[in-house]
Amino acid sequence: MSSKRFIAATAFAAAASFAGNAAALDIMPADYTVLPKGTTLGLAYLQHASADQLKLDGAGKVPRSSLDTNLGILRVLHYSQIGDMPVAYQAFLPFGSLDNFKIGGARPDANDGVGDLTLGFTTFFAAPSDPAKGTTVGLTYYFVLPTGDYDLGKPGLGSGTYTFMPQLGVIHGFGNGWFFDGALDVSLQKDHKEHGVEVSVDPSYQAQAYLRRQLSPATSVSFGYSGVYGGKAYTDDVYGMQKTRGDMVKVFASHMVTPTFQINGMLGTEFNVEGGFKDDFVAQIRFMKIF
Repeated sequence: MSSKRFIAATAFAAAASFAGNAAALDIMPADYTVLPKGTTLGLAYLQHASADQLKLDGAGKVPRSSLDTNLGILRVLHYSQIGDMPVAYQAFLPFGSLDNFKIGGARPDANDGVGDLTLGFTTFFAAPSDPAKGTTVGLTYYFVLPTGDYDLGKPGLGSGTYTFMPQLGVIHGFGNGWFFDGALDVSLQKDHKEHGVEVSVDPSYQAQAYLRRQLSPATSVSFGYSGVYGGKAYTDDVYGMQKTRGDMVKVFASHMVTPTFQINGMLGTEFNVEGGFKDDFVAQIRFMKIF
């Protein structure tokens, strides 16, 4: 295969798999906390990730490859109740740009702009009266709508299709300010055709586990692991050597500046990747307002 065809094929496969990575259901510690009925949260996320290594599954590293991702997310959650069961409704919309995008030294086009609108509904099956020593269990059903900017062959934030992503979230309080935050989810993406080309992505899975220390009622620190698995991307049933497989460690810190305003920061690094870009450095800040 010529270098031009190789680069085109790699960028083509990246377009099918990048949206799946962008839509990964990353939680932050304490996200599955049950809040009182009628509470509304407004959240804004800003994230930067830089990668200077592209590894194709079965083919190894592609030299002179890089990607910088600058991402924002606007999100709203509302807590309610159905019978005796706490529930939450939410929606979020990502937007951003892909910069310094290189594959083998070439610079394929990337698709900046707005990502897919995601709607979510959470049911809390266990909500202890004393969260500091009990276990909270919630199940969220996410529905991703293909509203984002999408162009076959250009990696971007839009997926061009519908995705269903159920996520199980758990918080367990050990007492004395120690907590475990965990989540498991699966991404099921609908096959679709673009310009006569069939695009399909295998189911991908994500596991997250964090240990949190509540230093005071207003301040906490956390650290832990996030791993994604599966998600092989195909075009016309041809595997493009791209998939959602990676392992990352993260550290978090959060502080309630006022009783209704919180700032949360995260730093992370990916230490293993198969079939995609390896994020050497990830930084995120989240602003949350309670209404």
